[in-house]
Parts: sequence; C-alpha cells; structure tokens
Amino acid sequence: MNYETKMVGSESDEQLALPDYTAPSHRRRNIIIAVIIVLAIVAAVFAFKSGKKDAVAGPAIEQVPTVSVVVPGRQTVDSTISATGTIAARREMPVGVAGEGGMITRVLVEPGTWVAAGQVLATVDRSVQTETAASLAASVSVARSDETIAQAELDRARQLVDRGFISKADLQRKAATRDAAAARVKVAQATLGEARARNGRLDIRAPAAGLVLTRGVEAGQIVGPSAGVLFRMAMGGQMEMRAQLSEADLAGIHAGSRAQIVPVGSTQRFAGEVWQVSPVIDPQTRQGIARIAVAYDPALRPGGFAAATIVGGATQAPLLPDSALQSDEKGSFVYIVGAGDKVERRPVKIGQVSDAGVTILGGLGGTERVVLSAGGFLAPGQKVKPITKPITQKAS
Repeated sequence: MNYETKMVGSESDEQLALPDYTAPSHRRRNIIIAVIIVLAIVAAVFAFKSGKKDAVAGPAIEQVPTVSVVVPGRQTVDSTISATGTIAARREMPVGVAGEGGMITRVLVEPGTWVAAGQVLATVDRSVQTETAASLAASVSVARSDETIAQAELDRARQLVDRGFISKADLQRKAATRDAAAARVKVAQATLGEARARNGRLDIRAPAAGLVLTRGVEAGQIVGPSAGVLFRMAMGGQMEMRAQLSEADLAGIHAGSRAQIVPVGSTQRFAGEVWQVSPVIDPQTRQGIARIAVAYDPALRPGGFAAATIVGGATQAPLLPDSALQSDEKGSFVYIVGAGDKVERRPVKIGQVSDAGVTILGGLGGTERVVLSAGGFLAPGQKVKPITKPITQKAS
C-alpha cells in the first residue's frame, strides 16, 4: 500500500519536471511582459490627461462667448424734421405791358437769361407814337419862337415908353403876351415829355435785376394792358423751397433753422435756411409752410419737387449703430453686459435714425456696455467675455 503511494508520487514529480525551460527563454518572456505593461500604463496616462483637458476647455468655449461692446456716452444730436415741398422763386416778378401796347417787334431774352434792372426784354411797334412825338416836338419849337417874338416886342416897348410913344398899359399887355408865350412853351414841353414817356413804356423792361424764368410772348404778337404776364422773373435769382409741415413739426422750427434740400431725381444736397415760418395753418390739411431760402443753382428748377431735412434743435443722447438694436413683440431693446459680465435685456425708446446712427431717447444713460452685434444669439443671464470697441466702429 505504501508502495503504491510512493509510485504515484514519483509519477507526479516526473510530470512537473517536464515544462522546465532553459534560463535564457525565461528572461526573454519576462522582458516582453514588462514592456507590454509599461506601454499600457503610458497609454492610460495619456488618455487620462487628454480627457481631462477636453473636459475643461470644451465647456469654456461654449458657455463664455466673446462679444463686442461699446459705451455710447451722450452726444450732441441734431433734432431733424423731414418735409417735402416745391421749389419756387423767393421773390417772383411777373412782367407785362405797362403802356398802351401794340405789336411785339422783338423779344430779346430767353428763359434762363440773367438781366439787369431796366434792361429791355421786348419791344413794341411805335411807328405812330414816334410821329406823334415829332409833332409835339415841333409844337415846342413854335411855342419857343412865339415866346422869343413876344420877348423882343416887350423889350422895344420898354424903350419907347420912356419917350412917351407907348403907354404903360400897352407895355403891360406886351408883358402879358410874353408870359402867355412862355406858358405855351412849358405846356408844349410837358406834352412832348408825356408822349416820350408813353413811348418809353412801349419797351417791356425788367423791373429789377434777376433771372428770367418764363417767356410768354413772341414777335408779331399783339399785346395790351389786358394781355397778362409776358415774362416771369426771380428777383436776384433767389430760390426757396416751400416745405409742407404738420402743426407739430412747424412748432419745432424757427426762422434761421438750418436745412438741406435734395431735388427729386438728384442726390446733390443744397444748404439752406428757413427764412419764414407760416403764421397760419390750413384748416383743411392742418399743415403750414416753412420757406427755406437757398442759393441759385441750375439744378433747382422752380415748380420742381424736393425733400428737405430741417434741423429743429439739438439734444444730448446716446447714439448707437443699427446692429445694436433688437426688436420683438414687446418693442425695441438692446443687450447690455452688466455685473459679472452677464447679459441683460434693456428696453429702449428710439428717436430719429440718420447716417450717424440711431438716437436713443430713453432706456440708456450712456455709460452701459452695449452689445454691438450677435444680440440674436444671446440670452438674458448668459455670461460673456466683452471686448470694448470705439463708438465710431460699427458692428459687422
């Protein structure tokens, strides 16, 4: 029995001794295992660090966006009023027939011609009037001859009266005859002067220096006192725009207010100044007229339509670019960056809009940091990283 046990034990010893390796093979296996373990550790450390970095950097970029902000301050902003109206001569002068009239022989000017005061615009046939004036001139000569004879007779009578040949009564009669002849000379001269004045009125002349606007007569036309207006002139070439304004707008301007005029069909601007504000309001349209004086320019044609921007005054207010304004069903608003760099919604009241920007009449004091752009991608309470830009820069 013990023998059998011993035999089994011997077989086990023999089996365990079979996988005996040589010394060099055992070392190579250990080296390979060690290298694998080291590589696994390095890979694990690298993966751990990369995951940690992504976990920190990723949320920061998503939750803290960078936005451009501006501090608008308070600027002097002109309060402007827009209006439309027509261009006209500031002082229009209608020119017609001042005398008896007749047939037009010559027309000497065209529309657009500058003329001096008293310059002849057109002439009327005066053949009959010229003959009449010549006859009156002859009458003056006859009257002067009669006066000369009467004066000579009076002088001779004075010499004879001292010798007793002529009585003093005859001397007085001759003196009276001389006085009557002198009076007839004056009457003839006055009649001739009147005829010449009438003939002079046959020339149609400019009442003052200015610009001829229209011409309504041609050579050969018969004209008279009832012919109406033959020429229209602008005194001194002065122009104006007659701007139609509502009662409220009319109350906001005064004589001396600056203005800019842009005729229809043109982009050119003309500087002007309000020189008269209508003292009455049309009861039908509830509008009045502001007359804006402007220097002459060929682009300003009387009767043409134009738009005007009138400066009614100035105010201190924040001024923002269009991109900073947002709107929804609740009204207009802006986003500002408040405490802790968090976004806040701020309702605002918008004033006039111009090339310079949008005037904010209420809601902002001017010291706030206002988001210039990307307002549509922000939400109240969101934390941002603000970058302040100058007010002159507009959001892209």
